[in-house]
Amino acid sequence: MGSIANPPRGAASALFTPLDVANGKIQLKHRVVMAPLTRNRGVPLNADSPNRIWYPGDLMAEHYRQRTTDGGLLISEGIPPSMESNGMPGVAGLWLPEQVEGWKKVTQAVHGAGGHIYAQLWHAGRTTVEPISGLKPVAPSAVVWDDPEECYPYPPPGTDKQVKFVDHPPIELTVDHIKRTIADFAQAAKNALKAGFDGVEVHGGNGYLVEQFLLSNVNQRTDDYGGSPEKRCRFVLELMDELAKAIGEENLAIRLSPFGAFNQARGIERLETWGHLCRELKKNHPALSYVSFIEPRFEQIFASAEKEKMLQEWGVADIDLSVFRETFNAGPKPTPFFSAGGWNDTNSWGVIESGRYDALVYGRFFTSNPDLVERLEKGLPLRAYDRARFYGPFPDNEVCYTDYPSWEEEVAKAEKEGRQILIEETADGGKRIKGIAEKEGSGGPTLCL
Repeated sequence: MGSIANPPRGAASALFTPLDVANGKIQLKHRVVMAPLTRNRGVPLNADSPNRIWYPGDLMAEHYRQRTTDGGLLISEGIPPSMESNGMPGVAGLWLPEQVEGWKKVTQAVHGAGGHIYAQLWHAGRTTVEPISGLKPVAPSAVVWDDPEECYPYPPPGTDKQVKFVDHPPIELTVDHIKRTIADFAQAAKNALKAGFDGVEVHGGNGYLVEQFLLSNVNQRTDDYGGSPEKRCRFVLELMDELAKAIGEENLAIRLSPFGAFNQARGIERLETWGHLCRELKKNHPALSYVSFIEPRFEQIFASAEKEKMLQEWGVADIDLSVFRETFNAGPKPTPFFSAGGWNDTNSWGVIESGRYDALVYGRFFTSNPDLVERLEKGLPLRAYDRARFYGPFPDNEVCYTDYPSWEEEVAKAEKEGRQILIEETADGGKRIKGIAEKEGSGGPTLCL
């Protein structure tokens, strides 16, 4: 699975070849997958303050429609399966009839454009605060946030002042509460299929509840759900068992970040824990739709010494996803293996051909390029994304959400106005749209897009 010298780019790449998922029920026409992107653009269910429930409206449906391609796969933003699980304002859940109806608008828009869409189920666990959900945050253990000054990023409803995580510590889930949480996921998975989703992806990464059970620094239990790599995996394995019973394992997927550091993911025994988890998933659910892994990019590690310290604690010299790829490649039928994290128009080529992964999952560039698939296929320049507009809610939710033009629309607009699109090269050879300008010789100013 080495690198490919001078790999084919654009339409000639294996990125634009078919791939079967859902145990053969769905054939994708290409392997550019839209990542789950939290954008906080839901509609509040209650006019009264504080509103704690949101559902998808027409704006969200349009956002997904714009990013749909014929035979392409989109993963929804993280969807909380219960009030307790929600970690952010503006996030549409999937436990009420109004939310199911709202998501139907989204799935109908995607299917109408020829695409497929999975619902990502997400439980925030200890990364939320009581004023957001109105309920105590929950976690495998009542471990307090280890930064006494870190604030929850959003002021609670009805206020303009942030609160500190340490002032809203989580409660430890009892075994009965664990069973209720799994039941919430199972009901939400059924609601997802009722809403028209083609399948369900469990968010098992980024330091949220599912991963919290896997992390030795957060899961300090001494019962059957903690204390060893095998026991720390029990919650995830029971969750996947119940979801498979609820909707069929061929309609089920999971996202994992075995080498992540986000949301205070400081746990050790990474290879032992995630290795056991993946072997059990492959053994118990050989017909999973796909598995999606986040690349080990260390965004939250700010010095090389910190990275080296973590690797030493994990007992490895270096890290990549190959050991997990091998696990899911085993057996008579390999499980489709997706990779997410940092893919763009310069580093995507030759990856599928090398056999490292079966599909690549793109996030940030999908925010600003609704036609990202076409731009990659045709070698067209990408529009840079705007981090400041990633996470709403905003008074003008449509800005940098549904108002990004396709390349075709940009060209038509420039031609109509008698102007030209300015393109620049990045240091690694990519192409970015810099702005638009008056035609050469007009003397007019250069205007940023």
